[in-house]
Amino acid sequence: MMQVLRLAAVAAIFAGIAVAWLMFGAVMQDRTGRQGRKLQGQVAELWGAPQSQQAPSLVFQWTTEREATRTERDDDGQVRTVTETLVDHHQKAVSPASTEIAVDLRLDQRLKGLMWYSLYDVDFDGAWAYTHEQDQAGELRLEFVFPHPQGLYDEFHFVIDGEDVARTLKPEAGRVIAPVAVEPGQTVEFAIAYRSRGMDEWRYVPSPDVANLERFHLAMTTDFRGIDFPPLTLSPSSRHLDDEGWTLDWDYSQIVTGHDIGMLTPTHIQPGELAADLSFSAPISLLFFFVVMFVLATLRRIEIHPVNYLFLGAAFFAFHLLFGYLVDHVRIVPAFAACSVVSIVLVVSYLRLVVSSRFAFVEAGLAQLVYLIGFSLAHFWEGFTGLTVTVLSILTLFLLMQLTGRLRWSEVLSRGAAQGRFSSGGPASLGNSQTNTPSASP
Repeated sequence: MMQVLRLAAVAAIFAGIAVAWLMFGAVMQDRTGRQGRKLQGQVAELWGAPQSQQAPSLVFQWTTEREATRTERDDDGQVRTVTETLVDHHQKAVSPASTEIAVDLRLDQRLKGLMWYSLYDVDFDGAWAYTHEQDQAGELRLEFVFPHPQGLYDEFHFVIDGEDVARTLKPEAGRVIAPVAVEPGQTVEFAIAYRSRGMDEWRYVPSPDVANLERFHLAMTTDFRGIDFPPLTLSPSSRHLDDEGWTLDWDYSQIVTGHDIGMLTPTHIQPGELAADLSFSAPISLLFFFVVMFVLATLRRIEIHPVNYLFLGAAFFAFHLLFGYLVDHVRIVPAFAACSVVSIVLVVSYLRLVVSSRFAFVEAGLAQLVYLIGFSLAHFWEGFTGLTVTVLSILTLFLLMQLTGRLRWSEVLSRGAAQGRFSSGGPASLGNSQTNTPSASP
């Protein structure tokens, strides 16, 4: 009966610490969300927002004349017919005959508070050609929209048939417009280039709707290896990895599509999100640690009081509490290492006094490495966290089943707290009792 009461006390301690972890995880989520909302705008103002570069829009405008007659009454009351020439204005959206674009992305990740921001520098250089196939002469209206109206665009060039007209253009509402006179059969070549900064994602939008792209080529180079593509974007026609990063090409002789071309820049593990995830999954690691400690204590006839379990759980909680506030000021890996050392020192130094040095350093130390450090490290591999925890859980279950397969649990649970096996001399005598008492055969 005493053993059952102790198990109930340990279960209550575990439940209390688990609730504390869930509360701390919610606090970390709230801190991360508030910092993210506060800092996102500041970082965008300082560096730049996600960029989506639209293709230049081409509109051909022309006029036609026609004669119209009307009747009017003069001052004498006479009705007369008047013929006049009217001018009609027309316009038509047209497409370039070819597109050649070069984009160079360079990653520059920054940490502010609990958030990593994936920033980048971009060099954009695009060249287009338009062949006027209309029968009428008129004016070609070239309109170029910058990715973001509040962005920074250094070394901006707008070259039309070899002449840079960038200095003569007046940006309005984040766009510039250049008119070009065209004759039937004329080819207009124009190029646009700039340097800018963005965050998280870069896109090129060939058309807001489905478009027919002819002789289209976009070459993208990166100085990072961890590439990914945004949803609803085209995959590259070819890719090549070198020491610096990727060279990607989108090359089409003719394609009809409504998809964009884009790149997602790689991101670090977010410290705040990681701290919250570790807290939410921590009860699993503590549960396995408590079960292993209970089984080992049962096999070796060691008394570990519920109060001892309370301090052990607090040492586990100290890992996550320290990590949650240390990662604000220290990089993730050093913070993780420091918190691991602190938690292990707390557990090992305590169990050295409660049981023995051998039990503290070997059994308890190894169990903590697996269930606290190992479970926590699994969160660093996105996509494999659940699988890693599942494998460790199954291996633990197998080990416990093998160790306890021959135990008579009815006798174990009805056994008295000490049954005369432990001396009454305090922690030191308890440790000696463990050392000198033969282990029970499983």
